[in-house]
Amino acid sequence: MRKAYTPDTAATDVAAALAHLEGRWKLRILFHLFDGKVQRYSDLERLIPDISQKMLAQQLRRLESDGIVQRTVYPEVPPRVDYRLTAWGQALCPALDALLLWREQRPGAQTP
Repeated sequence: MRKAYTPDTAATDVAAALAHLEGRWKLRILFHLFDGKVQRYSDLERLIPDISQKMLAQQLRRLESDGIVQRTVYPEVPPRVDYRLTAWGQALCPALDALLLWREQRPGAQTP
């Protein structure tokens, strides 16, 4: 059964949801992991060249602690670590696609 919202509780819960995505890098990381993609740390570094190693590690740890990203460490030498979205993280894809569509429909919006 779905939660019943008032305007105040809906606004609060949407703000809490958006807080999981705040920051310059989280959405870029997520879009590289959508559609079941699995990326190694080095792949993400290559795909997002402007991010520092420290920031990438911090953002991945935060996404992992939020339950959006799953980190898998393989017992190999050298160690191999990959990242993928959890089911909850993958469920974000339609919501973000809906935001993109909403933005495209803005009156007078121009496509870059």
